[in-house]
Amino acid sequence: MARTVTAGPGPVRRAGRALANGVGRSGGAVVRRVRRSTHAGGAGESGLAKLIELHAVHSAGDMLVTVALASTVFFSVPTGEARGRVALYLLITMAPFAILAPVVGPLLDRLGHGRRAAMAASLVARAVLAWTMAGVISTAGLGLYPAALGVLVASKAYGVVRSAVVPRVLPARTTLVKANSRVTLAGLLTTAVAAPVGAGLHAIGPQWPLYGAFVIYLAGALLSMTLDPKVDSARGEDRARLSAEEEPAEEPRSLPGGSDGGLGKRTGRPGLLGVGSSVLHALQGNSGLRALSGFLTMFLAFMLREHPLGGLTPAASLGVVVVAAGAGNALGTALGAWLKARGPEVIIGGVLVCALGAATVAAGWFGLFTVAAVAAVAGISQALAKLSLDALIQRDVPEEVRTSAFARSETALQLSWVVGGGLGIVLPLNGPLGMAVAAGLVLLAFAVSVRGLLGAARRGGTARARVA
Repeated sequence: MARTVTAGPGPVRRAGRALANGVGRSGGAVVRRVRRSTHAGGAGESGLAKLIELHAVHSAGDMLVTVALASTVFFSVPTGEARGRVALYLLITMAPFAILAPVVGPLLDRLGHGRRAAMAASLVARAVLAWTMAGVISTAGLGLYPAALGVLVASKAYGVVRSAVVPRVLPARTTLVKANSRVTLAGLLTTAVAAPVGAGLHAIGPQWPLYGAFVIYLAGALLSMTLDPKVDSARGEDRARLSAEEEPAEEPRSLPGGSDGGLGKRTGRPGLLGVGSSVLHALQGNSGLRALSGFLTMFLAFMLREHPLGGLTPAASLGVVVVAAGAGNALGTALGAWLKARGPEVIIGGVLVCALGAATVAAGWFGLFTVAAVAAVAGISQALAKLSLDALIQRDVPEEVRTSAFARSETALQLSWVVGGGLGIVLPLNGPLGMAVAAGLVLLAFAVSVRGLLGAARRGGTARARVA
């Protein structure tokens, strides 16, 4: 098209050149602005910028796959059949994943010298599987589900490795909370862009979002190999265990300020139970909020399709809730960076109370506004709680096992989402009942975690996280 325009008569050629130059300058300005944002605060020198860009690419590819699967499994058939299809999807993909997920962390722990290759392999695997699914997506046959399971496992493996990589590329005077916040925000922004792009590709044909994901994943695989080589360094690391087993003790190390933080003598290879109860209680609270997210995703998707709220169409009702949840997630991520991880135990306890209150109100006064409020509060709470968990791992877990702790916690949170999503798919489509169950999930997490969290906060924890 550009050749045709620029090869025409003089005025047309000049106009075409002016348009092409304007588009080029605009695109270049956008790219430069994005790179300034990702490289700010020393992220370019430390290697964090490339990880931010890689996660943005990863998130865009996953969104295109999500659009393709949702359009085929959920939107293209009546509600009753859709529930059966989604239940089948959960059974065939999530059940094996629930078995494989506990193995992912320990397996990836052994890849300390090959993290770039592991992320590249996960992206290449997803590219191949996306291309495979494109051939069967129109019929939604059983062959679709093994490929979807592969995409799911590869995606979660990438997430576990990424969590382990972040501490290796921290800029000076930047906390893990801020670094993870920047990575997460980049993913949210590209997801918001990729969703309408995926819908447009789906309008051409159900396989086209998967072809788009194929291209994006390959680009991500190439980008992952350009990460800083120190990502592959495992120097000073060890593997964390979800146990309290001890090995011969060594002399305690001083934390910032010259204090041992009350840890006393630490074991040579500490488990997560031995590095401070606040980490485990924070993981319990986060697991409840992640289960809430999975439950709301599945339950409201079917509930609003069958019983739209506020006099809106099913698509509009679902759109309101999706926008509220996305805005809440983005706001929570931004608040996490702004709060600078002060009082992470109190933050987790506070967001549990907020989520419980919102779900309880929605159960009593079920409507479009209260449901949207639950989705928004759940998004804010999940983001803030996850960033606070990151801060506690940074504060309480010894550096030599910190990356392993991130891997294990991420696996546990993914499993919690599976449990909540499975509950949402089998529950009757009764709005007040669903919100009552949502409140129950948060109440359970609150009951098992908040006392320990607040107790740790009163004791002052083992040390305070660095702030930037």
